[in-house]
Amino acid sequence: MTTRRGSRTVSRLQRFFERYPAYRERLVFVQLAAPSRSRIKRYQELQLEIEDTLDRVNRAVGTRSWRPIVYRKGHHDRLAIWPFYRHADFCMVTSLHDGMNLVAKEFVSVRDDGDGMLILSRFTGGARELRDALLVNPYDLDEMAEAIRTAVETPPEERAARMTRMRQVISEHNIYRWAGLLLSELARMPTEPVGAGAP
Repeated sequence: MTTRRGSRTVSRLQRFFERYPAYRERLVFVQLAAPSRSRIKRYQELQLEIEDTLDRVNRAVGTRSWRPIVYRKGHHDRLAIWPFYRHADFCMVTSLHDGMNLVAKEFVSVRDDGDGMLILSRFTGGARELRDALLVNPYDLDEMAEAIRTAVETPPEERAARMTRMRQVISEHNIYRWAGLLLSELARMPTEPVGAGAP
């Protein structure tokens, strides 16, 4: 993820540890970053900005034996990502503007253990469907910090209920349903432009 959102995510994590210092040395955030357009100068600058921010936050709230943020930059295939989805206490998708955002749905689809929490930006397309996620305004650092605290402190039975409902939504709103809706819309479109006809 070589975009400005990477720096903002790191700043949100710093706010969490500042507001809830009891979680220092108890939580580690893993950022799986997929480089994109790395030959473009502006993207290179953004990558450096993200790495500088990471270093600053790790120095500000970390200790000699604990780094709050572990940054893994590279191309990660499905098999490499699966264990992180499966064993994470929560997944944060904090896009400032996005479409469906498949990362959120991938996380939910992997969690057939009925555990895990999803923190999801209200500005993603997926937020319209995944109402049992913790929906947040990613511009609000305090709201983000509170969502992280909620994610780790939610009782197991509530986590399971939320995840079960989200998995049901994903199973019903799959690619086949989407394709069917798209084809239905196309079938209703006029075959000739409106107003067209013989002169």
